[in-house]
Amino acid sequence: MQLASKKPSLQSLRRPVCGVMAALVGVGLWTAADAQTLERIRGASAIKLGYEVDARPFSFKNESGTAEGYAVGLCTKVADQVKSELGLANLAIEWVPVELNQRFQAVKEGSVDLLCGADTVTLTRRKDVSFSISIFPSGTGAVVNASSPLALREILEHGQPPERPIWRGSPARTLLEQATFSVVPDSMSASWLRERINTFQLASTVAPVKTYDEGIERVLNGSSGVFFGELPLLLDAAARSEASGRLIVLERNFTYEPLGLVLARSDEDFRLTVDRALSGFYRSEDFRAYFTGWFGPPDQDIVTFFRQTTLPE
Repeated sequence: MQLASKKPSLQSLRRPVCGVMAALVGVGLWTAADAQTLERIRGASAIKLGYEVDARPFSFKNESGTAEGYAVGLCTKVADQVKSELGLANLAIEWVPVELNQRFQAVKEGSVDLLCGADTVTLTRRKDVSFSISIFPSGTGAVVNASSPLALREILEHGQPPERPIWRGSPARTLLEQATFSVVPDSMSASWLRERINTFQLASTVAPVKTYDEGIERVLNGSSGVFFGELPLLLDAAARSEASGRLIVLERNFTYEPLGLVLARSDEDFRLTVDRALSGFYRSEDFRAYFTGWFGPPDQDIVTFFRQTTLPE
């Protein structure tokens, strides 16, 4: 039986077309808001590199007002890799200063494509952002005044004075509870210190500081007995102090916290570019000289760390 053909109406044709157009517009809107980093860089012919303004020697604003630091230099290697992969001979680099408490939000919002600083890779942070392969094996350290009680330094370096357990009312516990500790808020060192105080139920005073230089000054003037922070940042701040001879940076890492560059979550293409740039630089003969320029000659532990961190092609 032959069925009579029915010419579709303009309205019936418009419905599916409109549906398809709406879907395409929706996709277009999603792409504009959540465009992958390399696509965004290609379209703008520019890469936005964020840097923490007070995280020496990893990133900081120098006297001329420009970005400088160990992590900043690594980010320029990433920019070179992006320029090569995208074929953008005139790729511009925009350096964007970010505050400590806004740095991850800047990455999430796309205000910066890559964050160059001293940020610890943690599972909690990976809920919001992603990280490159490690750029440095850091951890929490401590600095004290050279005139501080020897017993306090022994407790901090060894857990307790030799053959003296820490019990309630003991001299060791009294020293810890009488001490004022300083730390930069919203840092891994601050989280670690808070957890230690709670675990040992100490009545110690914690005086937060905004910068490492402020923490060093409190130790020097005696208003804080101990300043906790990222060990390489402590070493740098102590070395820059005019009274560095009155400071002791303890030879202990209280934690192990590898650092990484920060990028947007769920962007594997850009992460691959970042990790390829870092791995290539780590393998090069130039890297040892670059590292030495910021931290001095690497010891065998550092050499092993970067050898194990580097990814093969």
